[in-house]
Amino acid sequence: MRVALWFLGLFGLAAALALFASTNTGTVTIFWPPHRVDLSLNMVVVLLCVLFVLLHLSLKTIGALFALPGQARSWRLQHQERVMYASLLEALSHLVAGRFLRARKSAQMVLAREASLTESGEVWPGAERLRVLANLLAAESSQSLQDRPAREYYFQQALDQAGAGHSGDIRDGLLLRAVRWSLEDQDAAAALERLNELPSGVARRTVALRLRLKVARMAGKIDLALDTARLLAKHRAFSQDSANGLLRSLSQEWLQTASDADQLQGIWSRLEPAEHTLPDVACSAAGRLLRLGGDAGVAFAWLLPVWQHMVDAAHGLSTDQKILLVRVMENGFSMTDASIDTEWLSRIEQAHLNDPGDALLQYLAGVACLHLQLWGKSQQLLQRALPRLPDVGLQSRAWQMLAELAQRQGNEAEAAAAWRNATTVRMRRPV
Repeated sequence: MRVALWFLGLFGLAAALALFASTNTGTVTIFWPPHRVDLSLNMVVVLLCVLFVLLHLSLKTIGALFALPGQARSWRLQHQERVMYASLLEALSHLVAGRFLRARKSAQMVLAREASLTESGEVWPGAERLRVLANLLAAESSQSLQDRPAREYYFQQALDQAGAGHSGDIRDGLLLRAVRWSLEDQDAAAALERLNELPSGVARRTVALRLRLKVARMAGKIDLALDTARLLAKHRAFSQDSANGLLRSLSQEWLQTASDADQLQGIWSRLEPAEHTLPDVACSAAGRLLRLGGDAGVAFAWLLPVWQHMVDAAHGLSTDQKILLVRVMENGFSMTDASIDTEWLSRIEQAHLNDPGDALLQYLAGVACLHLQLWGKSQQLLQRALPRLPDVGLQSRAWQMLAELAQRQGNEAEAAAAWRNATTVRMRRPV
């Protein structure tokens, strides 16, 4: 279709020229004394057109000749750029493949070529980013080669280039890489220093929070690690089970750092309400408080939410968590007064009525009765619970209490048999 239109236009132009030229009788006279030249108007028009075309072609030819040096310079610059980018990709390939010395040499080649271009006065886009990336690859390779002076040199060069070029994202990436290097070197102080240099927005990113968590744990800053883990859990950086496990382990680790009861209660107050209800955390805190000689009433108050979870069929505890709770409560009963024992005995009996087959509840009720000096009831409950206790430690402890009760009653033979059973059960405990 386009060719047909071109032909139609060409035919129309030819027809118009034929009509105009065939009837045009005008002439153009040029006086050049003593000569006179007469030319037809058609010839003059054709000559002017030819002259214009020749002049236009001449100007284009002259312009192309003058542009040759610039084009040659541009071609050389493009060639150098292609070579540098190829060397950069080669350095990255060597780094990924574990050829760190070759990777550093390729990065150094990029830096040398770029410096040569800069000294010659060439200015091209992307030079700053290329310098930063080449220095970063050289620093990364030096880190893998355990060449720390070279790593610091190239890292500082990259950091200076990123700062001079106002490349915020590149600078943030460099600082994050420096944190990873410090982690590999087990230098928590340097890693924290680099993390503190990050802008507030970058410090809240998931990758920065993960690094902060590792650094805080390495530095022994459990409170900082716990705060960071909470933010990661809020950002859904972990699955729900993994987040709960991490928060639980950090909370327990922080509680174990307390050296007295007041410090422990201060740490407990800084935990979030959701962490107070974690069975392992509450049991660990209560057990630690009892070992430090703290108020047993406070310890049992911490255990109350866990107890409610245990007696609630919809949110029951695992067997290991129940055993842990029973052990902590057993230790606490020896340090409480009669009012607390009576209050908890009523709770235990009510839970036992709701679940008569639970041996742990029977055992716990027997312990509470023992401390309330209800000898007969305690002996009865312990004897019922003993065959079904899921933990050999509790079985051994039950035999020991039965031996003490038998001694109170003056039955030395039964007491001796109970002591032997306690020893036998404890010897069966897995190593």
